[in-house]
Amino acid sequence: MSSKHFPFTRQQLSEIVERFPTPFYLYDEGAIRANAKRIARAFSVFPGFKEHFAVKALPNPFVLKVLADEGFGADCASLPELVLARRAGMSGEDVMFTSNETPAHEYVFARAQGAVINLDDITHIDYLEKACGVPELVSCRYNPGPLKDGNVIIGRPEEAKYGFTREQLFEGYARLREKGARRFGLHTMVASNELSGDYHVETARILFELAVDLKRKIGIRLEFVNAGGGAGIPYRPEEQELDIEYVARGMRRAYDEIVVPAGLDPLGLRLEWGRIVTGPYGWLVTTAIHEKAIYRRYVGLDSCMSDLMRPGMYGAYHHVSVPGKDDAPRTETYDVVGSLCENNDKFAVQRQLPRIDVGDFVVIHDAGAHGRAMGFNYNGKLRCGEVLLRPDGTLMRIRRSETMEDYFATIDFEALAAFDA
Repeated sequence: MSSKHFPFTRQQLSEIVERFPTPFYLYDEGAIRANAKRIARAFSVFPGFKEHFAVKALPNPFVLKVLADEGFGADCASLPELVLARRAGMSGEDVMFTSNETPAHEYVFARAQGAVINLDDITHIDYLEKACGVPELVSCRYNPGPLKDGNVIIGRPEEAKYGFTREQLFEGYARLREKGARRFGLHTMVASNELSGDYHVETARILFELAVDLKRKIGIRLEFVNAGGGAGIPYRPEEQELDIEYVARGMRRAYDEIVVPAGLDPLGLRLEWGRIVTGPYGWLVTTAIHEKAIYRRYVGLDSCMSDLMRPGMYGAYHHVSVPGKDDAPRTETYDVVGSLCENNDKFAVQRQLPRIDVGDFVVIHDAGAHGRAMGFNYNGKLRCGEVLLRPDGTLMRIRRSETMEDYFATIDFEALAAFDA
């Protein structure tokens, strides 16, 4: 079982919303730092370890700066993410640029920044060379296809658009070496929100075995393998959290069984965990503003799917709590919804909860990753802001809520005035 914690009482929250009106995201810096230290400590059993936080999970430079302070790097998938990482103090080879179908100018920027470019396809070798030349250090992304099961969120590897086949990897590394590359990495990403420790250990084992084959068959000695992200969190209270220490020990045993006897020690290990780093330490804080009873009972919030799309997008579960009613019996059954003109704009469906009254605060848990980051503006909805709970107990706004001026900023209203329909 996993516990669902929120750091403030209802009374404290009543005072907080006078300064930061709902809805807003809240992140716990102290808990994120403690978790980052735990991850670094667990994987210190490797001769060279680097965690590249997946910027897509929580693209806020304040949080990235906290993680940079803990020794983390960044995993980026676009030019704006590269800029965010740089502004947070993550640069050079601390940054992995793992993109796909990448425009040439983004490769140019990544190379100029000194990021480790992680190629997604064999055709990108020539594309990269034409755009900015092949760097000394380059990585390739492996898609194991039917050799590895995927999971519900990311799907089956053989149906995914990402990565090289095994055969393409051997050809690709040989071509990269011919074009001037001298240092090499290997990457894969085959799951999302995976809670099985054995699954992650198996992924590392596949990469270690492939590293041995690359050295034996074409003489490529990898500098590192990157086992990707996909480490899950227990969204449901009945789920068990991923045992990070178990994963690290299992990966180290595989390393000792495969890498060391092959004479490839030291071989660096990298990860690009995102969700597990910040996910449990973020909450979407909202207020109940409507109630409705027709064929079902509904609670309407002042937030909607534009702030958190995971439940509506693929039925993801997020725990819901009502501060001040934590010990109240869950006697009511509600759909907890937002104001979007889409019927899947639901944070919870037929969820048993305490009685919720208009004016109650409603907290959506485990929203510290892939929450605000996946927001959108359909229906003209304006995305909410973000607040950081500092270790000393103070609160800091790290992103303001959007305004109508933000929403209209990209429209040329001067041209509209002269536009003849």
